[in-house]
Amino acid sequence: MNLEDHAGDVCRKGRLSANVSLEAAAQAGAVSAAELNAFEESGATGAKIDFSAVGRLSGIDGAKLERLAKGWTPPQIDLGRWHELRQVTTADDDMTTNCYLVWDEATREAALFDTGFDAAPVFALIEQHGLDLKHLFFTHSHHDHMAAMGDVRQRFPKVKLHSDIQGVPVDQRNRRNDFIMLGSLRITNRETPGHSEDGVTYVVGNWPDDSPHAAIVGDAIFCGSIGRGNQSWDLARQKVREQIFSLPVETLVCPGHGPVTTVATEKENNPFF
Repeated sequence: MNLEDHAGDVCRKGRLSANVSLEAAAQAGAVSAAELNAFEESGATGAKIDFSAVGRLSGIDGAKLERLAKGWTPPQIDLGRWHELRQVTTADDDMTTNCYLVWDEATREAALFDTGFDAAPVFALIEQHGLDLKHLFFTHSHHDHMAAMGDVRQRFPKVKLHSDIQGVPVDQRNRRNDFIMLGSLRITNRETPGHSEDGVTYVVGNWPDDSPHAAIVGDAIFCGSIGRGNQSWDLARQKVREQIFSLPVETLVCPGHGPVTTVATEKENNPFF
């Protein structure tokens, strides 16, 4: 699976988060505005950009950005360690979105985190593994993460909804410090706004064979990047540091777009941190 953001996307997001103009960033990077714009559009650069200077001006790590521009890719992760976790990717036009299905090995109780655009692949997994879908968790309220909610609720009318979305019934709102047991699996929640006011990360623990926690993060962080700071760029980065990077470094990070990663990989390689 390709990264959600190439190096040019990261450069542009960093520049926008720091309110730096294209011209100012180009001057710092010792290239023309047209050359920097071409890099931001494609992620490929034929010009020698001073990434360190661009990074300093934009508040991102220039060395990490340069590694990304030179073709850095994350280590491959074998999801087989998490026997009862599946990443499901669905598409609408030119956008793809991930959702995640998790279940308990013994009870077959299942939880779905976001829905993506199409519930059919999720339904197929539920049938294949003989699962009982008990919970539907939303990381935030953007359409691409909730598009198939109606189909899921029609198929499983008793499914329990969980989110930080304002205005939903109180029994559907996450409460901090609460946890939900899915068989032997333990699900907790952490506030991660910034990309969206109702952003939340769910942490699933107590996996068989002592597999690391899995954090379903929505668009709070991607492999090598972050989601747009629609609410606040600064808040988005702060919450990643506080709520995601405070998890054990081996924690599996499951974003709403792009490949899975780990806390350790993002601390070492994500230009925003």
